[in-house]
Amino acid sequence: MAFNHYEKLRRILAEEPEGWYIVRIDEPTTATSFSGEKRHFDHYYRLYSASDVQIKYGKFQQLERLSRALRLPVDMLPLRYPKDTI
Repeated sequence: MAFNHYEKLRRILAEEPEGWYIVRIDEPTTATSFSGEKRHFDHYYRLYSASDVQIKYGKFQQLERLSRALRLPVDMLPLRYPKDTI
């Protein structure tokens, strides 16, 4: 079975207390697939705990893939923008 970062995030979030959230960071980033293909994104997302601490391994680029892993519609994800955070 291949490693799937979004499934790992699902397992991490299953153990997080209520109140975790996602922040969109409008800075460019690059992700490398296991085949070595590099994909460039103009933004990325980071997971935060209810206590406003970054969740380890919580950086990701594709909100839709996290949505599928969590089996939630994208509009149900707790998305915030940096101005909304502390």
